Amino acid sequence: MRCAIAAVLSASVVVGGSSATAASERCRAEGNIVPLVDLPEASGIAVSRRIPGRLWLHNDSGAPVVFGVDEAGRIVQRVTISGAAVRDWEDIAVGSCEGGSCLYVADIGDNRSHRQDVTIYRVPEPGPQDSETAPARAIRATYPDGAHNAEGFFILPDGAMYIVTKEASAGLYRFPRDGQAGVLERVKMLPEITGRVTGAAATSDGARVAIRTHEIVSIYRASELTSTVPSTPIPIDVRMLNEPQGEGVAFAGDGLYLVGEGGGGHRPGTLARLRCSL
Repeated sequence: MRCAIAAVLSASVVVGGSSATAASERCRAEGNIVPLVDLPEASGIAVSRRIPGRLWLHNDSGAPVVFGVDEAGRIVQRVTISGAAVRDWEDIAVGSCEGGSCLYVADIGDNRSHRQDVTIYRVPEPGPQDSETAPARAIRATYPDGAHNAEGFFILPDGAMYIVTKEASAGLYRFPRDGQAGVLERVKMLPEITGRVTGAAATSDGARVAIRTHEIVSIYRASELTSTVPSTPIPIDVRMLNEPQGEGVAFAGDGLYLVGEGGGGHRPGTLARLRCSL
């Protein structure tokens, strides 16, 4: 992924201009968009580090369950997150933790912006035969400036966790460095993003971060994004996928996975893959 994303980052891109089209041409859809019948509210996606070819997905409401999906979109596993509750699950990530890899499920949605806090559920990443996890650790935090609706979450290799808000002007917030409950730190606003953020993800090496809206995936250098300096991402137009409601994003080995809701009416969610190359 490092070479592919570096290739994308080598372009100068302006959304809506010819260079934006050129950047999008560096990523092409692989196969058809896949319906996810049991995931009408598919909201987050992460690539397993423990099971080759396994993707972890979830709905944003209902039971506290993550779905193991293969690369063809077939659900092959359902895993209950023990001790977790679902208020508004909006994103998921896989990151390092004691003893291996963990799932981080972000219960951060707040359509009315009135929650007292947000919660990240952390559990050891399930194995291929697991149907329930060990009891989840709930990491709770509050915003320093009042409640926010959010759908983007990512974690870097050093354990630093971030939330990207879903507002007219997106904001980037960081959890306390020790990963404990507490007050989030506002890193900066992200005025370069047009549209409301619905998902985020980091590469496994922490070099790049993707932040998506319904129509655009913005690729950042993580060191620039998480600093206080202005950020200049490379936007990739994903409207050609015709997702009913694009929601989540994850880095693949040579591109991106994108997941979306079905658009209401209990219609199936969607899974798509972009392959990015020189």
